[in-house]
Amino acid sequence: MSAFDLPAYLTERRGLVDAALERFLPPDDTPPPTVHRAMRYSVMAGGKRLRPILVIAGAEAVGGTPGTVLPAACALELIHTYSLIHDDLPAMDDDDYRRGRLTNHKVFGEAIAILAGDALLTLAFRLVTDTTARVNDARVLRDVVVELADAAGTFGMVGGQVVDIESEGKAITAETLEYIHRHKTAALIRASLRVGALLAGGDAKAVAAIGEAGSDLGLAFQIVDDILDVEGSLEELGKTAGSDARKQKATYPALHGLEASRRQARMLIERVKQRVDVFGARAVPLRALADYVLERKS
Repeated sequence: MSAFDLPAYLTERRGLVDAALERFLPPDDTPPPTVHRAMRYSVMAGGKRLRPILVIAGAEAVGGTPGTVLPAACALELIHTYSLIHDDLPAMDDDDYRRGRLTNHKVFGEAIAILAGDALLTLAFRLVTDTTARVNDARVLRDVVVELADAAGTFGMVGGQVVDIESEGKAITAETLEYIHRHKTAALIRASLRVGALLAGGDAKAVAAIGEAGSDLGLAFQIVDDILDVEGSLEELGKTAGSDARKQKATYPALHGLEASRRQARMLIERVKQRVDVFGARAVPLRALADYVLERKS
Protein backbone atom coordinates (compact mmCIF):
# COMPACT_ATOMS: atom_id res chain seq x y z
CA MET A 1 0.00 0.00 0.00
CA SER A 2 1.39 3.41 -0.95
CA ALA A 3 2.18 5.94 1.77
CA PHE A 4 -0.43 8.57 2.50
CA ASP A 5 0.45 11.94 0.94
CA LEU A 6 -0.37 14.33 3.78
CA PRO A 7 1.00 17.50 2.10
CA ALA A 8 -1.25 16.89 -0.91
CA TYR A 9 -4.20 16.17 1.38
CA LEU A 10 -3.61 19.38 3.36
CA THR A 11 -3.19 21.46 0.20
CA GLU A 12 -6.39 20.13 -1.34
CA ARG A 13 -8.46 20.51 1.84
CA ARG A 14 -7.08 24.00 2.53
CA GLY A 15 -8.04 24.98 -1.00
CA LEU A 16 -11.61 23.77 -0.45
CA VAL A 17 -11.86 25.64 2.85
CA ASP A 18 -10.32 28.86 1.53
CA ALA A 19 -12.66 28.89 -1.49
CA ALA A 20 -15.66 28.31 0.77
CA LEU A 21 -14.57 31.03 3.20
CA GLU A 22 -14.24 33.41 0.28
CA ARG A 23 -17.86 32.67 -0.62
CA PHE A 24 -19.24 32.81 2.90
CA LEU A 25 -17.57 36.00 4.15
CA PRO A 26 -19.29 39.26 3.17
CA PRO A 27 -17.30 41.20 0.53
CA ASP A 28 -15.19 43.89 2.16
CA ASP A 29 -17.15 46.67 0.44
CA THR A 30 -20.44 45.49 1.96
CA PRO A 31 -21.80 48.14 4.35
CA PRO A 32 -20.48 48.74 6.91
CA PRO A 33 -17.21 48.07 5.08
CA THR A 34 -14.78 48.60 7.98
CA VAL A 35 -15.94 45.61 9.99
CA HIS A 36 -16.12 43.37 6.92
CA ARG A 37 -12.56 44.34 5.99
CA ALA A 38 -11.47 43.55 9.54
CA MET A 39 -13.19 40.15 9.44
CA ARG A 40 -11.56 39.25 6.14
CA TYR A 41 -8.18 40.60 7.26
CA SER A 42 -7.89 37.98 9.99
CA VAL A 43 -9.73 35.07 8.41
CA MET A 44 -7.90 35.28 5.09
CA ALA A 45 -4.48 35.85 6.67
CA GLY A 46 -3.59 32.21 6.11
CA GLY A 47 -3.14 29.76 8.93
CA LYS A 48 -3.09 25.98 8.98
CA ARG A 49 -6.91 25.60 8.69
CA LEU A 50 -6.47 22.66 11.07
CA ARG A 51 -9.93 22.84 12.62
CA PRO A 52 -11.90 22.87 9.36
CA ILE A 53 -9.67 20.13 7.98
CA LEU A 54 -10.42 18.07 11.09
CA VAL A 55 -14.15 18.58 10.45
CA ILE A 56 -13.60 17.11 6.99
CA ALA A 57 -11.41 14.28 8.34
CA GLY A 58 -14.04 13.51 10.98
CA ALA A 59 -16.68 13.22 8.27
CA GLU A 60 -14.42 11.05 6.11
CA ALA A 61 -13.75 8.71 9.04
CA VAL A 62 -17.43 7.71 9.08
CA GLY A 63 -17.82 7.59 5.31
CA GLY A 64 -18.76 11.21 4.55
CA THR A 65 -17.41 13.64 1.98
CA PRO A 66 -15.99 17.18 2.27
CA GLY A 67 -18.93 18.78 0.48
CA THR A 68 -21.30 17.59 3.18
CA VAL A 69 -19.55 19.54 5.92
CA LEU A 70 -17.90 22.59 4.29
CA PRO A 71 -20.19 25.24 5.87
CA ALA A 72 -19.65 23.73 9.32
CA ALA A 73 -15.92 23.40 8.66
CA CYS A 74 -15.79 27.12 7.87
CA ALA A 75 -17.82 27.84 11.00
CA LEU A 76 -15.06 26.25 13.07
CA GLU A 77 -12.46 28.45 11.39
CA LEU A 78 -14.53 31.57 12.07
CA ILE A 79 -14.88 30.69 15.76
CA HIS A 80 -11.16 30.01 15.99
CA THR A 81 -10.30 33.29 14.25
CA TYR A 82 -12.65 35.29 16.48
CA SER A 83 -10.88 33.84 19.51
CA LEU A 84 -7.47 34.87 18.13
CA ILE A 85 -8.62 38.43 17.44
CA HIS A 86 -9.87 38.77 21.01
CA ASP A 87 -6.87 36.97 22.53
CA ASP A 88 -4.53 39.46 20.87
CA LEU A 89 -6.25 42.52 22.38
CA PRO A 90 -4.40 44.61 24.98
CA ALA A 91 -6.89 43.52 27.66
CA MET A 92 -5.95 39.88 27.00
CA ASP A 93 -2.56 38.82 25.60
CA ASP A 94 -1.60 42.19 24.06
CA ASP A 95 0.12 40.74 20.98
CA ASP A 96 1.31 42.76 17.99
CA TYR A 97 1.67 39.96 15.43
CA ARG A 98 -0.46 37.03 14.32
CA ARG A 99 0.13 34.78 11.30
CA GLY A 100 3.11 36.90 10.31
CA ARG A 101 1.41 40.29 10.21
CA LEU A 102 0.03 42.94 12.51
CA THR A 103 -2.84 41.84 14.72
CA ASN A 104 -6.36 43.00 13.96
CA HIS A 105 -6.54 45.72 16.60
CA LYS A 106 -3.21 47.16 15.45
CA VAL A 107 -4.71 47.74 12.00
CA PHE A 108 -8.36 48.53 12.72
CA GLY A 109 -8.34 49.66 16.36
CA GLU A 110 -9.62 47.87 19.42
CA ALA A 111 -13.31 48.65 18.99
CA ILE A 112 -13.52 47.31 15.43
CA ALA A 113 -11.40 44.27 16.39
CA ILE A 114 -13.88 43.40 19.15
CA LEU A 115 -16.82 43.82 16.79
CA ALA A 116 -15.12 41.82 14.03
CA GLY A 117 -14.61 38.96 16.47
CA ASP A 118 -18.23 39.18 17.61
CA ALA A 119 -19.39 39.17 13.99
CA LEU A 120 -17.30 36.10 13.12
CA LEU A 121 -18.71 34.14 16.05
CA THR A 122 -22.23 35.10 15.03
CA LEU A 123 -21.65 34.27 11.37
CA ALA A 124 -20.31 30.86 12.38
CA PHE A 125 -23.69 29.84 13.76
CA ARG A 126 -25.38 31.24 10.66
CA LEU A 127 -23.19 28.98 8.54
CA VAL A 128 -24.22 25.91 10.53
CA THR A 129 -27.77 26.45 9.30
CA ASP A 130 -26.46 26.12 5.74
CA THR A 131 -26.03 22.39 6.45
CA THR A 132 -29.81 21.97 6.85
CA ALA A 133 -30.28 20.76 3.28
CA ARG A 134 -27.46 18.26 3.75
CA VAL A 135 -28.83 16.41 6.79
CA ASN A 136 -32.02 14.37 6.95
CA ASP A 137 -32.53 14.60 10.71
CA ALA A 138 -33.07 18.00 12.32
CA ARG A 139 -31.81 16.57 15.61
CA VAL A 140 -28.35 16.28 14.08
CA LEU A 141 -28.33 20.02 13.41
CA ARG A 142 -29.39 20.63 17.01
CA ASP A 143 -26.54 18.41 18.26
CA VAL A 144 -24.04 20.32 16.10
CA VAL A 145 -25.19 23.68 17.46
CA VAL A 146 -24.94 22.38 21.04
CA GLU A 147 -21.50 20.95 20.30
CA LEU A 148 -20.19 24.27 18.98
CA ALA A 149 -21.81 26.37 21.71
CA ASP A 150 -20.39 24.19 24.48
CA ALA A 151 -16.93 24.06 22.90
CA ALA A 152 -16.78 27.84 22.40
CA GLY A 153 -18.45 28.95 25.65
CA THR A 154 -17.79 28.75 29.37
CA PHE A 155 -17.72 24.94 29.29
CA GLY A 156 -14.97 25.09 26.68
CA MET A 157 -12.77 27.78 25.15
CA VAL A 158 -14.03 30.78 27.15
CA GLY A 159 -13.87 28.84 30.40
CA GLY A 160 -10.29 27.76 29.72
CA GLN A 161 -9.31 31.31 28.82
CA VAL A 162 -10.76 32.63 32.09
CA VAL A 163 -8.76 30.16 34.19
CA ASP A 164 -5.68 30.91 32.06
CA ILE A 165 -5.98 34.63 32.77
CA GLU A 166 -6.61 34.06 36.47
CA SER A 167 -3.56 31.76 36.67
CA GLU A 168 -1.01 34.23 35.27
CA GLY A 169 1.88 34.75 37.65
CA LYS A 170 0.63 32.06 40.04
CA ALA A 171 1.85 28.61 40.96
CA ILE A 172 -0.80 26.18 39.76
CA THR A 173 -1.27 22.42 39.88
CA ALA A 174 -0.82 20.05 36.97
CA GLU A 175 -4.58 19.42 37.12
CA THR A 176 -5.37 23.12 36.67
CA LEU A 177 -2.94 23.37 33.77
CA GLU A 178 -4.58 20.40 32.05
CA TYR A 179 -8.00 21.96 32.66
CA ILE A 180 -6.85 25.17 30.94
CA HIS A 181 -5.46 23.38 27.91
CA ARG A 182 -8.31 20.88 27.51
CA HIS A 183 -10.83 23.71 27.60
CA LYS A 184 -9.04 26.66 25.98
CA THR A 185 -7.67 24.69 23.01
CA ALA A 186 -8.73 21.04 23.00
CA ALA A 187 -12.48 21.67 23.26
CA LEU A 188 -12.69 23.26 19.82
CA ILE A 189 -10.45 20.62 18.24
CA ARG A 190 -12.58 17.88 19.80
CA ALA A 191 -15.72 19.61 18.52
CA SER A 192 -14.25 19.82 15.02
CA LEU A 193 -13.98 16.04 14.75
CA ARG A 194 -17.33 15.40 16.43
CA VAL A 195 -19.16 17.90 14.20
CA GLY A 196 -17.74 16.25 11.08
CA ALA A 197 -18.75 12.79 12.28
CA LEU A 198 -22.22 13.96 13.34
CA LEU A 199 -23.00 15.66 10.02
CA ALA A 200 -21.75 12.66 8.04
CA GLY A 201 -24.10 10.31 9.86
CA GLY A 202 -21.78 8.75 12.42
CA ASP A 203 -23.52 6.79 15.17
CA ALA A 204 -23.15 7.56 18.88
CA LYS A 205 -20.27 5.10 19.32
CA ALA A 206 -18.31 6.57 16.40
CA VAL A 207 -18.89 10.16 17.55
CA ALA A 208 -17.78 9.29 21.10
CA ALA A 209 -14.61 7.56 19.86
CA ILE A 210 -13.62 10.38 17.55
CA GLY A 211 -14.36 12.91 20.31
CA GLU A 212 -11.98 11.17 22.71
CA ALA A 213 -9.31 11.23 20.02
CA GLY A 214 -10.00 14.93 19.44
CA SER A 215 -9.62 15.77 23.12
CA ASP A 216 -6.19 14.13 23.23
CA LEU A 217 -5.20 15.67 19.91
CA GLY A 218 -6.18 19.12 21.18
CA LEU A 219 -4.19 18.73 24.37
CA ALA A 220 -1.15 17.56 22.39
CA PHE A 221 -1.57 20.51 20.03
CA GLN A 222 -1.43 22.99 22.93
CA ILE A 223 1.53 21.27 24.57
CA VAL A 224 3.43 21.53 21.27
CA ASP A 225 2.33 25.18 21.07
CA ASP A 226 3.80 25.76 24.54
CA ILE A 227 7.07 24.14 23.44
CA LEU A 228 7.22 26.20 20.25
CA ASP A 229 6.73 29.40 22.25
CA VAL A 230 9.97 28.53 24.06
CA GLU A 231 11.96 27.34 21.06
CA GLY A 232 10.42 29.08 18.04
CA SER A 233 10.91 32.46 16.39
CA LEU A 234 8.67 35.16 14.92
CA GLU A 235 9.64 34.01 11.42
CA GLU A 236 8.63 30.40 12.13
CA LEU A 237 5.57 31.03 14.29
CA GLY A 238 4.13 34.13 12.65
CA LYS A 239 3.71 35.59 16.13
CA THR A 240 6.07 36.79 18.83
CA ALA A 241 7.87 33.91 20.55
CA GLY A 242 8.53 33.89 24.29
CA SER A 243 5.30 35.68 25.13
CA ASP A 244 4.18 32.96 27.55
CA ALA A 245 7.21 33.45 29.75
CA ARG A 246 6.94 37.24 29.67
CA LYS A 247 3.31 37.08 30.76
CA GLN A 248 4.05 34.34 33.32
CA LYS A 249 1.54 32.08 31.62
CA ALA A 250 0.77 28.59 32.84
CA THR A 251 2.43 26.25 30.33
CA TYR A 252 3.60 22.65 30.18
CA PRO A 253 7.32 23.51 29.82
CA ALA A 254 7.10 25.95 32.74
CA LEU A 255 5.51 23.34 35.00
CA HIS A 256 6.97 20.05 33.73
CA GLY A 257 10.07 21.01 31.70
CA LEU A 258 10.65 20.65 27.96
CA GLU A 259 11.56 16.96 27.84
CA ALA A 260 8.62 15.83 29.97
CA SER A 261 6.35 18.00 27.83
CA ARG A 262 7.65 16.36 24.66
CA ARG A 263 7.07 12.90 26.16
CA GLN A 264 3.52 13.82 27.13
CA ALA A 265 2.76 15.13 23.64
CA ARG A 266 4.14 11.94 22.04
CA MET A 267 2.08 9.76 24.40
CA LEU A 268 -1.10 11.67 23.57
CA ILE A 269 -0.52 11.41 19.82
CA GLU A 270 0.02 7.66 20.07
CA ARG A 271 -3.24 7.42 22.02
CA VAL A 272 -5.03 9.46 19.33
CA LYS A 273 -3.90 6.97 16.69
CA GLN A 274 -5.02 4.04 18.81
CA ARG A 275 -8.44 5.62 19.37
CA VAL A 276 -9.09 6.08 15.65
CA ASP A 277 -8.08 2.52 14.74
CA VAL A 278 -11.77 1.60 14.96
CA PHE A 279 -12.32 3.52 11.70
CA GLY A 280 -9.85 1.37 9.77
CA ALA A 281 -8.54 2.74 6.47
CA ARG A 282 -10.85 5.76 6.69
CA ALA A 283 -8.73 7.03 9.61
CA VAL A 284 -5.49 7.21 7.61
CA PRO A 285 -5.79 11.01 7.23
CA LEU A 286 -6.47 11.38 10.97
CA ARG A 287 -3.40 9.36 11.89
CA ALA A 288 -1.28 11.46 9.55
CA LEU A 289 -2.77 14.67 10.97
CA ALA A 290 -1.89 13.48 14.47
CA ASP A 291 1.77 13.10 13.47
CA TYR A 292 1.60 16.52 11.80
CA VAL A 293 0.40 18.12 15.06
CA LEU A 294 3.34 16.56 16.91
CA GLU A 295 6.01 17.45 14.36
CA ARG A 296 4.91 20.94 13.31
CA LYS A 297 7.26 23.92 13.65
CA SER A 298 4.62 26.66 13.62
